[in-house]
Amino acid sequence: MIQFLIKAFIKNHEKTEDRAVRTAYGNLACIVSVVCNLHCAGAKFAGGVLTGSVAVTADGMNNLSDASSNIVSLLGFKLGARPADSEHPYGHARYEYLAGLAVSVMILVIGVELLKESFAKVLHPTAVDFNWVMVAVLAASILVKLWMARLNHKIGTDIESETLLATAADARNDVITTAAVLAATVLTKLSGFTRLDGLMGLGVAAFILYSGAALVRDTINPLLGAAPDPELVEHIEKKAMSYPGVLGVHDLMIHDYGPGSRLVSFHLEMDSKNDVMHSHDVIDRIERDLLVQDGLIATIHFDPVVTGDPHADELKAFLQQEICKLEPLANIHDLRIVPGPTHTNVIFDCAVPAEYMTDKQHRGVRLVSALRNSVQEKWPDHFCVIKLEPDYAPVHHE
Repeated sequence: MIQFLIKAFIKNHEKTEDRAVRTAYGNLACIVSVVCNLHCAGAKFAGGVLTGSVAVTADGMNNLSDASSNIVSLLGFKLGARPADSEHPYGHARYEYLAGLAVSVMILVIGVELLKESFAKVLHPTAVDFNWVMVAVLAASILVKLWMARLNHKIGTDIESETLLATAADARNDVITTAAVLAATVLTKLSGFTRLDGLMGLGVAAFILYSGAALVRDTINPLLGAAPDPELVEHIEKKAMSYPGVLGVHDLMIHDYGPGSRLVSFHLEMDSKNDVMHSHDVIDRIERDLLVQDGLIATIHFDPVVTGDPHADELKAFLQQEICKLEPLANIHDLRIVPGPTHTNVIFDCAVPAEYMTDKQHRGVRLVSALRNSVQEKWPDHFCVIKLEPDYAPVHHE
């Protein structure tokens, strides 16, 4: 059924990296979810009126709330698809992150309300209405919500949408909540233990709050500037290193301006003896291929590297060996040797995990000091000039 909807309503559905196709996926998931939630709400309102069950009517109100969150998600996709303008040159794709955050906050609100209601029921238990019409309505709602969770999770995974993954989690939470209402109704009828409804509600509320908090964290991270996906970092490095004449990659930075809108910058090491125009042509090809093949807007800085200098090669190998012993997460680059009449300056950058720059253990400063001492022990007339910098997107250096 899900694949049928995708093929029927999304043109070029296999091209999920295309922004228009991605938006169509999001719109489809949101519109289908709104329709399903409105039907569930209508069925539950009708069932609540016919049976006089407050629990079923309240569950219908929850479905109306879900429909509202689906509309917020739809608005996020619509606004996020707007093209860049002079005031927002990087586009509007972060609207989708904001929509995902709104859905996550709604889940937290539902959890808090359920917690309050369940706690009140534990303190002041009331008889739970039971009839087979209510059971049928709740069971049908569970099946619909299971399908909605699957729909949103599949599409959210296919297009890497935190908003739809949050919607899928919300649908899953609704399945658990409705199942708890149904189970509590049946078990209370059989056992006569009226506090069971409230106790089960407390457990469900705790799960929803935990799930909501995790979703808030996942949706707010890209807005705060979370570290890039290690697989993406590795892919960019390997791709750049695959071109002829490329000797190394460093100072990689990835800026996430929303789904499908990522900017990349890094330094590319190439032999200083190569023709400058040839090196520039290689860089242009890499930037073009990253854009066409990966949807990444890249800006690459050319770093000429001196090769064939035995002492420079020895120093670099020695420093890399020391780095491996002292701090495997760090790396060095931009090594230069400047001889002088009284001493030789060894100039290089040392990139460390971002937290090393400010932590109380002063790990970054201690690493610089240890490297400087190691070099001077081996070459007393060498003095290290080291620039310590954060590694914004750690990559594997050979």
